[in-house]
Amino acid sequence: MAHGSSQTAQAAKPHPRAGALKIAILVAAAVALIAAPFFLYPIFLMKLLCFALFAAAFNLLLGYTGLLSFGHATFFGGSAYFTAHAVKVWGWPPEFGLLLGMAGAAALGLVMGAIAIRRQGIYFAMITLALSQMFFFFCLQASFTHGEDGIQSVPRGHLFGVIDLSDTTNMYFFVLAVFALGMLAIWRFVNSPFGMILKAIRENEPRAISLGYSVAEYKLGAFVMSAALAGLAGGVKALVFQFATLTDVTWQMSGEVILMTLLGGIGTLVGPVIGAGLVVTLQNYLATSDFPVTIITGLVFMACVLLFRRGIVGEFYASRLGRRLGFNPER
Repeated sequence: MAHGSSQTAQAAKPHPRAGALKIAILVAAAVALIAAPFFLYPIFLMKLLCFALFAAAFNLLLGYTGLLSFGHATFFGGSAYFTAHAVKVWGWPPEFGLLLGMAGAAALGLVMGAIAIRRQGIYFAMITLALSQMFFFFCLQASFTHGEDGIQSVPRGHLFGVIDLSDTTNMYFFVLAVFALGMLAIWRFVNSPFGMILKAIRENEPRAISLGYSVAEYKLGAFVMSAALAGLAGGVKALVFQFATLTDVTWQMSGEVILMTLLGGIGTLVGPVIGAGLVVTLQNYLATSDFPVTIITGLVFMACVLLFRRGIVGEFYASRLGRRLGFNPER
């Protein structure tokens, strides 16, 4: 028995060069992203990066705080409207338009979070869904959103007054930089003392309360942070496609980001990115197919749920190879 336990521990022990291997993987991924627009369609890649950041922002709330929100499309689509209106109507440069979009999404997150965190579980999820639908109908009737037509022909402008974002290559590298900064912010947030407390709340909320932590304030902080980063993704998407429409604030968009996160693996930094890449790729390459994309996506989701209970990346982290590389799944 002791011998078997020793073998298990030996198998789970990280490889001596695990850190170097992870750095090599990170560098290879960075090189691939830099070279990607010269081999693949840049608009598709930019869409993938926008939704990857959106899913990672959502995972900050679900994976690390344990709060399931059905209303994250409010922040994604709301920021898209704010950014598009500021850039097109007010003539703001793109960087200030994105900052306004993030601020607007954070403000929406503060209001929605302050209401929703008073409840837990399914009640929390239903409150976020109800508030999200209220915002959808506001966007449908508000004058600045132009109803079902949306805000179209949004100019990309010049970044810092110098870099012309109407050039597709320039726009791609701007989106890549925003994605990298967003992921870095999430990583720093998760690995900070604040993030450690959020994980403690997720695992055992009564224990966290008994230790003297103001759980409601920490949940609200995570909610606002997640909303702001989701807003950053939505604002960038509005600049990439040069429009903001009701599609971005529908409940289907909230469901889509949940699907991306679950497919990749909740509670992992890279999982939502992989899940977003899978869903966006299916949508892109099956768009001209006679077979409904939603059915194929649903079948993929069923297969992943049956075969990868922790998500694709979560299962890899839990595998022997993943543990040898030094990954330690939290779920």
